[in-house]
Order: sequence, then C-alpha cells, then structure tokens
Amino acid sequence: MEHVTANILSAAPKDVQRELKSHLRGLLTAATPQAARALLQTVHTTFATRAPHALEILDAGFEDAIAVLALPEPYRVRLRTTNAQERLNEELRRRERVIRIFPNRASALRLLGALLLEWDEQWATGKRYLTMDLYWQWKQQQHHNEQHQERGAAQAPQKEVVPQIA
Repeated sequence: MEHVTANILSAAPKDVQRELKSHLRGLLTAATPQAARALLQTVHTTFATRAPHALEILDAGFEDAIAVLALPEPYRVRLRTTNAQERLNEELRRRERVIRIFPNRASALRLLGALLLEWDEQWATGKRYLTMDLYWQWKQQQHHNEQHQERGAAQAPQKEVVPQIA
C-alpha cells in the first residue's frame, strides 16, 4: 500500500498531498470493499479539480489495491504491505554483496536458490508469518452464508417476469 500511496501522491500538487494522503489512508484501510468504493467517490468529489492526474493513477490501481479487503481483518495488514518481500530482497542483496563477483550465472543462482530454500524452511517450520486456521474458519463461514442465502432465495416466491414491448 505504501507504494500505491507514494505513486498517487507523486502525481498530486504539493499543496494537496497531505490532505490526499489522509483520504487515501482511510480508503485503503476501509472495513469492506464496498466502504472503500464509497470513500473513493468522496475522494473524487474532493480532488477532481485539484489533483486529476493523481485520481487517474488511483483509479487505474484501485481494485488491485483493495483486493485485500475481501480477506479477514487479521490477514490484511500482513498482505497489504510488501514488508516480507522487501526483507527477503534485502537479505538476498546482503549475501550477494559479500561475494561481490560471481564466477558465472549458475553460481549466483545456486546461492540465491539456497537462500530461498533456507527462508522457505524457516517459514514452514519456524514462527509462522501467517497461520491459515482463521482463514479456513472464515472461508467455511462464507460458504455457509452463501448456502443459507441460496436456500432463502429458492424458498422465496418467484415473481413472474412479463416482457414489456416498447
């Protein structure tokens, strides 16, 4: 989210960046995707004339940016940031700087592959970055709610649709 916000703010005039940033924070941390879409309308109304290029950038990446809002709340913070990827890239760069010059491409790939395997093992056996228990409970609840809605729709009386001729 930090990168999305930075890209949008870089296209906004300096005098509106602080205000736009606070609106973006609320937008990208909304409780639901529907709430985020409602806030998007407010952002458009507020900044349409003052930061049109920034709003174009926001619109282009909006659905991707709020995709995480469809997940359970505890997962959002970890999945909406790139902290884990940035930490891994930092570790890869640190190891690469120690060696400086690789004799060939294969040796570089072996080092990076070994490091990635090490990280995978830590994530699989060590302290979990994300546990999936809560997700599966949430997913089961979502499935139960969908089935309940389908049963309710099937039991509701069906209105006969009469085509209208214009």
